[in-house]
Amino acid sequence: MLPPMPSKDASAFLKTSPMFAVRPAREIEALGGVTVEETHRPREYIFMEGDPARWFCVVKCGHVKILRHSRTGKDVVLELLGPGEVFGGVAVIEKRPYPAAAQATDSAVVLKIPAEAMIAVSERHPSLIKELALMIGRRLRAAHDSVTSLAVDPVEARLAAALLRLAEREGTRGKHGLALPFHLTRQSLADMTGTTVETAIRILSRWHRDGVLDDDGGRLVLTDREGLSALAEGEAD
Repeated sequence: MLPPMPSKDASAFLKTSPMFAVRPAREIEALGGVTVEETHRPREYIFMEGDPARWFCVVKCGHVKILRHSRTGKDVVLELLGPGEVFGGVAVIEKRPYPAAAQATDSAVVLKIPAEAMIAVSERHPSLIKELALMIGRRLRAAHDSVTSLAVDPVEARLAAALLRLAEREGTRGKHGLALPFHLTRQSLADMTGTTVETAIRILSRWHRDGVLDDDGGRLVLTDREGLSALAEGEAD
């Protein structure tokens, strides 16, 4: 990890986030003044489960996964976050340890706002807590859907649904289909869908042969979105 450094453009970036966009400009400028910027290599941890919640974090670029370690030693990925998304916020506001770990999946830049600064702003502007609660509500609904899927859906449906969610959120449309704008490892995809990396590799290889997926320099391209949707719904033959 590179040493943290003051972020010269933190205020401008924070203003693009729905979490901060409606806050007074002076508050955002003040937060930007104390924000530090960290660059993380792939698979590097930003913080560990149980660490003191000293920072409210925002993904500036790259991707960060939120995960917990099971008793069997297997990682369970709770969320995959992209640019502009925040994490660690609830622990900061509640002044309790981080309930899960945060790890960079690719080269990522993270803006870190000191907990004391965020708590002070939230006390002056309680609507910030409302925005945070709404965000957590959306993530809880997504987590509930994921848990339900793990319990009842076959692994192919889970993998297809995960790819569709990521592509719809961040995918870019090209001549061959909807492309993920980042490299997603088979291990990360397996962790997100509760399967083994061997199974993920086998299924994605078959989809590649069947023309459902393509690979563009290590980035997955959804070449048959309708076919993938049918797989996610369990409707494919």
